[in-house]
Amino acid sequence: MRTSDAGLVGQLVDTARYPLSAPTGTDWEYLVSRVRSELQNSGCSVLPNFIRSSRCDELRLECATIAPLAYYGVETVNAYNITPDASLPEDHPGRVTMRRGNAFVARDRIPENFIIHQLYVNELFQHFIASCFGMSCLYELADSLAGLCLNIVMPGMEHPWHFDTNEFAVSLLTQEPQAGGVFEYCPDIRSVQSENFADVRAVLTGGGEQLIRSLSLRPGDLQLFKGRYSMHRVSSVRGETARHSAIFAYSERSGVVGSVARTRQLFGRVLPQHLAAAGRAVRVDQLLD
Repeated sequence: MRTSDAGLVGQLVDTARYPLSAPTGTDWEYLVSRVRSELQNSGCSVLPNFIRSSRCDELRLECATIAPLAYYGVETVNAYNITPDASLPEDHPGRVTMRRGNAFVARDRIPENFIIHQLYVNELFQHFIASCFGMSCLYELADSLAGLCLNIVMPGMEHPWHFDTNEFAVSLLTQEPQAGGVFEYCPDIRSVQSENFADVRAVLTGGGEQLIRSLSLRPGDLQLFKGRYSMHRVSSVRGETARHSAIFAYSERSGVVGSVARTRQLFGRVLPQHLAAAGRAVRVDQLLD
């Protein structure tokens, strides 16, 4: 563990509530146990005010300066990011289409001195995240675009219902919209054994209210989430202020690089590393993506 990591964590994180710098202490063990329990029971855990309040303005301003660098690509999608073609049965939820209007700033456009970048590469932070998800270790993505990114939802836009390709996700809200932009999710609506198309379709067509949970997130809140099996969305943003959130992408395996199609969809470009890795992806299950 780098000695500088503890000092950086102390500057950025509210270590009185979240003792990342003392990973052998009882307070740390209690925190990790609580997060694991919440992930087990609901697929999601939120750590309010994870970032020190004195650094939240800096966090917001840094991300706001790079927001104009985002790739914007409004498109028609479904919850699985597959082609909604005529080969799907009439009642298949993949036939329900939505308008995706969120945007992403890729990692190679996020300065290394920014708070979100410093946190992403911090070994104490990584150890904490791995422990919360019950892993002995995790790895930064080898992907120069998708490892760390800033997600932006502009007023009038939304990030519609979808499943993640990774089993887990970590995000940090950096800017709150004036209205809307609520994170909604359906805990474990599918499993490795079952797609549960009936419930998924019910939610997508405006029903299934009892399956949906909503979260009120504030700038500086850290969210740990199992998005592979829990369908989720960010509702339409209203007002004049965009919603910004940093996404920290890790994997249980080293050397992970995004697919060519997905990378081009999110960032509008691919790099030689994506072309070289094409066809070598390892699936964790046989679910639809």
